[in-house]
Amino acid sequence: MSSAPLIVLHQPKRLVIGAGSVGEVGNWAGAVSSALVIATPITAGFVDRLKLPGKVTLFDAIPGEPEIETLDAALAAARAAKPDLVIGLGGGSVMDVAKLVAALWDSEQTLSDVAGPNKVAGRSTRLAQVATTAGTGSEAGIRSLITDPVKGAKIAVESPHLIADLAVLDPELTYSVPPAVTAATGVDAMAHCVEAFTSKRSHPMIDGFARMGIHLVGKFLGRAVKDGADREAREGLMLASYYGGICLGPVNTAAGHAIAYPLGTLLHLPHGLANAIVFPHVLAFNAPVAKDKTAEVAQALGLGQNLSQADLSAQAHGFCADLGIEMSLAKHGATEADLPRFAADAHAIRRLMDNNPADMSVDDVLAIYRASF
Repeated sequence: MSSAPLIVLHQPKRLVIGAGSVGEVGNWAGAVSSALVIATPITAGFVDRLKLPGKVTLFDAIPGEPEIETLDAALAAARAAKPDLVIGLGGGSVMDVAKLVAALWDSEQTLSDVAGPNKVAGRSTRLAQVATTAGTGSEAGIRSLITDPVKGAKIAVESPHLIADLAVLDPELTYSVPPAVTAATGVDAMAHCVEAFTSKRSHPMIDGFARMGIHLVGKFLGRAVKDGADREAREGLMLASYYGGICLGPVNTAAGHAIAYPLGTLLHLPHGLANAIVFPHVLAFNAPVAKDKTAEVAQALGLGQNLSQADLSAQAHGFCADLGIEMSLAKHGATEADLPRFAADAHAIRRLMDNNPADMSVDDVLAIYRASF
């Protein structure tokens, strides 16, 4: 790369990493009178570990892919609680909702007012993000994605006002994540790194984070899938996920995520799983254009050296399948007739497609869905 583009990096004001670090949230919070914890029914079990003072309100009705009505319900809970601290306790969906609740609960702005980049007017409520999966890296970033069920598309909000005051990476919170979810979310973290690394908008600084993330996934994902209580592996994956979150900020993802999104919005697949299914095909498609970087990715993941496109795709497919990920779209309920709609929707997500190192036609996208079928 001849000259790097200008980038702006936003990171949480404070980052706490390590086993047991969830207990630091209460100390950091200080004398809060009212805290609102956004969670899922599963992650709600960790609320006591936050050691929060004062009144704590729990909102745990967050599904896998949060929709507009989820956000509206969370905002209603916040308006009743009047929190001075909002805490996201969960994976990406939970943390994405927490960002918007913290910014909007006491604001005149609505979701449609803030959709897109830099529309959020401000935020007066403190925000802590406590990750319980190692995948989205949402705790690191300034974006929030909410699904519009009518359009079958994701609404992206991006603003420096969505960055956390405190982010916590406690590997003990991920011990109970099942192997299948560990595998899919780990591939999602890796996809964030790989797509930013090979992007048209790649940047030397972000490349460093991406390389670290890819290496950590190559080293630790298999171990964490085999033994959920492997602390070193769990901590390594939380760091990989965080690095992936940093990659998302200034550079963002590319075709892989664009192709994964319709599988989430229309087929209702979990985001990590959708990314894993298309990952091998997109990696191979981009290989001729991003040759050196793709070779680096292949080496970090132990896929081999000097691979042809077909071999690269097969090896990357094997990497995911060996983690126990079901890689066939047909097995997940897709039909052959769905694929053209998926392809049209994915191809239209220009904010990501335009970052891809190799240009993709609608037919190219359709071919990737067919190969994943």
